[in-house]
Amino acid sequence: MAACSLMVVAAVGPASAEGCAFEPQGEGRVAAIIDARSFRLEDGREVLLAGIEPAGTERTKNISALSAIVIGREVTLSGRDDAPDRYGRQPAFVFLASSQTPVQAQLLAQGAALVSGAVTDKECASALAAAETAGREAKAGIWADSSAIKNAESPGDILTGIGRFMVVEGKVLSVRQAGATTYLNFGRNWTRDFAVTIPRRVLSAFEAAGIVLKSFENQRIRVRGWVESRTGPRIEALHVGQIEVLGGN
Repeated sequence: MAACSLMVVAAVGPASAEGCAFEPQGEGRVAAIIDARSFRLEDGREVLLAGIEPAGTERTKNISALSAIVIGREVTLSGRDDAPDRYGRQPAFVFLASSQTPVQAQLLAQGAALVSGAVTDKECASALAAAETAGREAKAGIWADSSAIKNAESPGDILTGIGRFMVVEGKVLSVRQAGATTYLNFGRNWTRDFAVTIPRRVLSAFEAAGIVLKSFENQRIRVRGWVESRTGPRIEALHVGQIEVLGGN
């Protein structure tokens, strides 16, 4: 199971970054920054950086980090397809003309973004995870704050991040199914304590990865996702990559 669910840590460089070089989706010059993970090209196209999510609350710093890398620069785009998202943005992995390392990896290494966990390609996911690990070990950006990773045993602290993308670590005490949802419970009070929810519709992805959800019991895991409140704090895991096994007791 660990081989399927653990994020692989590797050196960030051209060899690992090539894993995110999918089908070409065009090129252009960056004219303006929209937010911390999207920008507009001179031809009017809006591009969303795939595979990453906002880091913390330092919105201005994160926007400045992206601007410093891409504003006024020629970039090439790659991805599975060029279908726009519901906001009309083109999700893509972005490369400067002179680099084989995606802009996403540069932002992760600076602690200006977090891995989303949604990338299913193993090589690309590994490259992004390695970049985030490098940033964390260097205490760059968001990682300069010791509380950047939340403790699953402190639900009140997690609740302060409702509506934000967060990383939480803790020991899974129990795995229970209720209706169409599987719960990874980190406390004994199921209505108040932190839990990860996994809807039935995505169970096949975990099964395909060789992961039996019950095996998460008594394991320490790191989970990432958008925090919501259903009495207690919750993160919904829609992708296998959102959960990283850290070990047992």
